[in-house]
Amino acid sequence: MPLALRGAAAGATALALLLILGLLIDHWPFAWDRAILTGLRAHGQSRALMRAAVDVTALGSVPVLILIMAGAVSLLAARRLWLTAIATAAAGISGGMAVTLVKTIVARARPDLVPHWVDVSNASFPSGHAAGSAMVYLTLAALATQVTQERRVRHMIVILAVLLVGMIGVSRVYLGVHWPSDVAAGWCFGTLWALGWWWATAAARESRRGARQ
Repeated sequence: MPLALRGAAAGATALALLLILGLLIDHWPFAWDRAILTGLRAHGQSRALMRAAVDVTALGSVPVLILIMAGAVSLLAARRLWLTAIATAAAGISGGMAVTLVKTIVARARPDLVPHWVDVSNASFPSGHAAGSAMVYLTLAALATQVTQERRVRHMIVILAVLLVGMIGVSRVYLGVHWPSDVAAGWCFGTLWALGWWWATAAARESRRGARQ
């Protein structure tokens, strides 16, 4: 696994442990949940920034992620990379189902400290935008690193994907529809889910190569 992907996995694991530790010694919403949410709104009262946040958050919406994933699977299938295509589709579908299940079980209410700047309807934890964007964009970044020889290019691909996922998550908090811990949990889940599927697919590919020799 490329160093940049290992760094993403390590960061997601560390963040998940911090969330679990915080939950053991406190209850949500955490104090920093409230501080970050109100702080972003207090210091970000800008119509232009709000419009930009709405545009950014759309990149993590279900329709956009489905279109991107469908396009990636179609391209992989066209190149007859059947294992990768099937794994990519399975990762996205199963991950979305898992997030929906957790939302239903936890049933955490949306924050009510500030007005919502976009419409929302389901539960708050974890952030579907954060989890979904991490699953899709990091999966695509991980796939791209498998066909890219230049190390610096591989690192840049992963860094750009991480920045995009980060911006989408932050936009959810800025728009007032998620607690920061919702977004952090979504990042953790989506990152580890995507990299877990990447590792499983790479292992299956190596096993098939070994069987053919």
